[in-house]
Amino acid sequence: MGFFDGYNISTSGMSAQRARINVVSANLANAQTTNTIDGGPYKKQNIVFQEVLLKEQERSANPHATGDQSTLRGVGVKTVLESKGNPVMRYEPHHPDANEKGYVAYPDINPVVEMTDLIEAMRTYESNIAAFQTHKNMDAKTLEILKA
Repeated sequence: MGFFDGYNISTSGMSAQRARINVVSANLANAQTTNTIDGGPYKKQNIVFQEVLLKEQERSANPHATGDQSTLRGVGVKTVLESKGNPVMRYEPHHPDANEKGYVAYPDINPVVEMTDLIEAMRTYESNIAAFQTHKNMDAKTLEILKA
């Protein structure tokens, strides 16, 4: 493990959780959007993460690496998927987006679930900050010991 690997892993986690917070925020903001540019209600988005690996052979910091071993480098956003869930139909005959039977299609977004996801993403982001700070403090102590 290189000197900066702990920092890189923490910052990749923060970046991934920031993207998750943005997606969840967009879901919450559009929970009542009944008409989009594409037509129809807003579709909930879900984020998919992937682990980011780096082959030992490609690491310039370790010239003695052999084999095809991979090391964890962090986490990244693989893709953002639209939900395949059906819209929620509500009877609102006076709504401008109502169909001929008086029903309006709303996104299948549960604000309670979205808020729970948002809180989880924020806590995970904070955990990555704490890991970054801990790594920084350990490096500072190491340098302090080496100075003495």
